Amino acid sequence: MHWNIPNTLTVTRILMIPIFVGIFYMPVSVIPAHWVNFSAAVLFALAALTDWFDGYLARKLNQTSAFGAFLDPVADKLMVAAALVVLVDFERVGAVIAFIIIGREIAISALREWMAGMGEGSSVAVAQIGKFKTTVQMAAILFLLYHDPIAGLDIQLVGTVLVWIAAFLTLLSMAYYLKAAWPRMKEIK
Repeated sequence: MHWNIPNTLTVTRILMIPIFVGIFYMPVSVIPAHWVNFSAAVLFALAALTDWFDGYLARKLNQTSAFGAFLDPVADKLMVAAALVVLVDFERVGAVIAFIIIGREIAISALREWMAGMGEGSSVAVAQIGKFKTTVQMAAILFLLYHDPIAGLDIQLVGTVLVWIAAFLTLLSMAYYLKAAWPRMKEIK
């Protein structure tokens, strides 16, 4: 494996996860609640930016690799799952919503792997609905992590509305990918 900048960003994103989670469980005497929310939101935003940036750099610098193609979505899903588990623990998002989002990620990752193994990975490649779902999901998680009002705006409410929209888009995008794979799935006896 050739080590490059995009892969370094992806690995850095994975290494940020324990720090991100640990921030929430620091004693209030070490870090006040507002700074917990702010720090976690900043780390999550940085992770989201490195996700975009590593893909951009991989294409721009022609540094795409099989390792990067494998690890990048794993890093994304780990970060989202970690954030959702913390948000459930702190009662900022319901367990059902977290299950829908995390469950879809696992199911579609498995579907993509299975289809790729049959040489038909392009039929379940990332679609616009998936990209839109990811954008709404990341914004929702960011607001739910920050949690505190900004200029009188109830950020928790905004995050809650967005996470419900993200859950709907999650199910919609899952249906889209399953429909794309359905012809191949029907052939299984």
